[in-house]
Amino acid sequence: MPASRQDNITGLILAGGRARRMGGQDKGLLVLAGRPLVQHVHDRLAPQVEAVAISANRHLDDYRKLDCPVWADTLPGYAGPLAGMLTALERIDTDWLLTVPVDSPLLPQDLAARLFAAARESGRHAAVVTVAGQREPAFNLVHRDRQASLAEALADGERRLGAWLVQQSAVPVDFTRQAPAFDNLNTPTDLQRLEKRLAS
Repeated sequence: MPASRQDNITGLILAGGRARRMGGQDKGLLVLAGRPLVQHVHDRLAPQVEAVAISANRHLDDYRKLDCPVWADTLPGYAGPLAGMLTALERIDTDWLLTVPVDSPLLPQDLAARLFAAARESGRHAAVVTVAGQREPAFNLVHRDRQASLAEALADGERRLGAWLVQQSAVPVDFTRQAPAFDNLNTPTDLQRLEKRLAS
């Protein structure tokens, strides 16, 4: 059963990358089972959080069709997911930001609840998914008071989301039992395989 909605969390769908392994296509707009990937992710994420926004750097009008805020990076040059998170932390009205990538359409329906519970119980201001002992940094929850730290890291040239989360002492949350939910669609072959899997 899906977890109940977590108030005071904004969900951010990261759709601002170049998607080189997809031939430069805009991943979020690729069609899976008749709907764009971003729609799949939005529909899994929205029931879990108070609000949803999208981080995108092209085709902004297409993303706005989901009727939620679409924010382009305030930093130039496709600076990576940290740049998208910084823009979101500058704009959200909630205390927490939950980040997910646009190429994981099967994300867990209890993602927000479990990350928030771990952050609250540990007293830390960040939490991150782990699968079989490996961090999945694109799936993370951070408090808005991390904004200054993130801005400083980006100004210092940091672009590695995982490294920044380590600096924040993000509490790891084990989702190994739901490992397939974190599969990324990085190539056209990945997309075709999932299409066949859903069809069957």
